[in-house]
Amino acid sequence: MSEIQEGPIELAEMSAGTLPVADDRPRMLEPLPVRLMVIDDVHFATIAGMERQLDQFYVRILRFERDPEETHPVYRAENARIVFEVTELPSPRASLRPLGVEVLSLAEMEAKLIEEKIEYTRQRGITPGQDVLMLLDPAGNWLELNEAPIVW
Repeated sequence: MSEIQEGPIELAEMSAGTLPVADDRPRMLEPLPVRLMVIDDVHFATIAGMERQLDQFYVRILRFERDPEETHPVYRAENARIVFEVTELPSPRASLRPLGVEVLSLAEMEAKLIEEKIEYTRQRGITPGQDVLMLLDPAGNWLELNEAPIVW
C-alpha cells in the first residue's frame, strides 16, 4: 500500500536543458465572430454624419472590424466587407432584401440588442428551430441575423 504524503507537494528542480523555447512562427489572427452570407463585398449607401452610429452598430454590437485604411466606413467580417458610400442626400433603395449576417450566438446578440434598445423582430427561419432576427442598421439597411451552424 502506498504512503499518503502530508503537507504541500514539493516540485522537483528543472534542469537547464528543459526550459521552454520561444515560438518564432508568425501568429495567425483569430477569425472574426461574424460572417456575411454573400459571395463578394456588399455596397450600401449612407448619408454624411452617420459614421459614428455605424461604428457603434457594426463594431461594438455586431463585432465587425473597421478598416482603418479607408476614408469612408468599411466593415470587415470573416469572409467579406460592407462598404458604405457616403452621400449628402439619401438615395432611393433598389431593393429591400436583407443582408444575411451569421453570428456565433443569436441569444447573445438578442441580449445586446435589448440592452442597446435597438428595435428588431424575431422570425422563424425556413427550418425547424432556426430563428432569425430582422433589424435595420443606422443607415436604414435591412439585416437578417442568423446563428452560425455548429461545425463538428
